Amino acid sequence: MLLIPAIDLKDGHCVRLEQGDMDKATVFSEDPGAMAAHWISKGARRLHLVDLNGAFAGKLKNESAIKSILKAVGDEIPVQLGGGIRDLETIERLLDDGISTVIIGTAAVKNPGFVQDACTAFPGHVMVGLDARDGKVATDGWSKITGHEVIDLAKKFEDWGVEAIIYTDIGRDGMLKGVNVDATIKLAQAIRIPVIASGGLSNNKDIEALCKAEEEGVMGVIAGRSIYSGDLDLAAAQKYADELTLKYAKKII
Repeated sequence: MLLIPAIDLKDGHCVRLEQGDMDKATVFSEDPGAMAAHWISKGARRLHLVDLNGAFAGKLKNESAIKSILKAVGDEIPVQLGGGIRDLETIERLLDDGISTVIIGTAAVKNPGFVQDACTAFPGHVMVGLDARDGKVATDGWSKITGHEVIDLAKKFEDWGVEAIIYTDIGRDGMLKGVNVDATIKLAQAIRIPVIASGGLSNNKDIEALCKAEEEGVMGVIAGRSIYSGDLDLAAAQKYADELTLKYAKKII
């Protein structure tokens, strides 16, 4: 079970939002590269970047900050990025810059064929981010709620070579109220590709519940406000997750 630190970028700074509200942003660092280096020093095995301005604008807006993070990370760990990715040229540029995996969100909902084209052009480098409130998928930086069900959309993408689905419960994001474990497991059980949980991670109870669901296909969880506020220590939490993974694996055997 991977704990994946999130670095959300707004106006070149590292921030955290409450329930995706751009007007409720807390700045945690003005140096994205230093923040990335910090999480690597704490044992991060992967980083999750979001260009928040890009998600609303429909095109990347924090490329200088992204490049500073990639420079700090080097080849140490994979870096995944979402927010404003709407065309193949952008994906190619990001992969050339050093991004390991791109996350297609709004474009996956509005133009599903784009996901298929991206998977064909860049196999092994595409994830889909499905963000939902009360089970309904949201787009455009979470500002618009659609009528699409998460599971229905996820099933469309699994056969196209998508590496994983990142499932975010918007109502819990940045609120430290706990991951929506039930909805995450339900999604993982419905599809054959891995699921990464997001939104609300707050304590070891969440980690234990998700580790129990690894065999269902839950491969990781995005760690956001909890590791910035100190409610969760990344290094200790990852160690705990590793111990639980080993424990439950032995039970299965």
